[in-house]
Amino acid sequence: MSESGVSEILLAEPRGFCAGVDRAIEIVERALAKFGAPIYVRHEIVHNTYVVNELKSKGAIFIEDLAEVPPGATLIFSAHGVSKAVQEEAHARGFEVFDATCPLVTKVHVEVAKLAKEGFEFIMIGHKGHPEVEGTMGQLSSGIHLVEDVADVARVQPGQSDKLAVVTQTTLSVDDAAEIAAAVRARFPKIREPKQQDICYATQNRQDAVKIMSPQVDILIVVGSPTSSNSNRLRELAQRLGTDSYMVDSAEELRPEWFEGKSRVGLTAGASAPEVLVDEVIDRVRALGAVSVRKMDGIQETTKFPLPKGLKLDDQSLPGHIS
Repeated sequence: MSESGVSEILLAEPRGFCAGVDRAIEIVERALAKFGAPIYVRHEIVHNTYVVNELKSKGAIFIEDLAEVPPGATLIFSAHGVSKAVQEEAHARGFEVFDATCPLVTKVHVEVAKLAKEGFEFIMIGHKGHPEVEGTMGQLSSGIHLVEDVADVARVQPGQSDKLAVVTQTTLSVDDAAEIAAAVRARFPKIREPKQQDICYATQNRQDAVKIMSPQVDILIVVGSPTSSNSNRLRELAQRLGTDSYMVDSAEELRPEWFEGKSRVGLTAGASAPEVLVDEVIDRVRALGAVSVRKMDGIQETTKFPLPKGLKLDDQSLPGHIS
């Protein structure tokens, strides 16, 4: 790499894998260990190229259409969750199903089902086409309306406003979601909001760390895949705060010219990006002259989610777990 002024790398804390991603990957690895390859997974288990390729190499087959799965096979739903229609089709086809949906997404699904029984319609704040949004909206056959921005709030036409509730994709920009939620409240003052916000703790914590880090660095690198919503939000947040920021799927995507005239590099990773990729980025930035790596103070995440029944192994340790 070319000459640059890089002298220090600041590591965000927390960064990388969250409890929901850890759990989803472990479900696939345990299913492979217990039942043998192939194991079928509907959609990328998490939105990270490295993770998906590692699991493919171990015998996971990623599909979008359940028609691609042979009868009697083991099927895993991705961490993003699936619609009722997909669940019903999977059971009708007789698959052995393990659900790797993040429990914080499942919480939203449960809330939607409960309030729908009470006659509520829903406004959902999220990104059209994202699998989590498709899964949540697919909990109901009607009565759930997507808004992506404040302009959508003015246009949305629910069937009634007496019983209306709002839900949110878990991986949004905290600030954007708050702005859209405020517009929803202004238009529908009686709208019911979740007791705890839907945006997950890991998304919040990683964005908070970027807010603290951005003013202290000359450039911010986010490790994450293009399909990862929470990784994209980290890059956008730093950019909005006035810090040059780039998202890379791997160290190979780093460009020497980004670092010209930059002495302090901030580094974080989305919730689906493994630490091995962060280490590779550190090595590449060290080659630019960085002599120190300093971890910033931050929240220590201790959340762990239980695995589904039926995936216990005699030996609890799994060789080669992605980290």
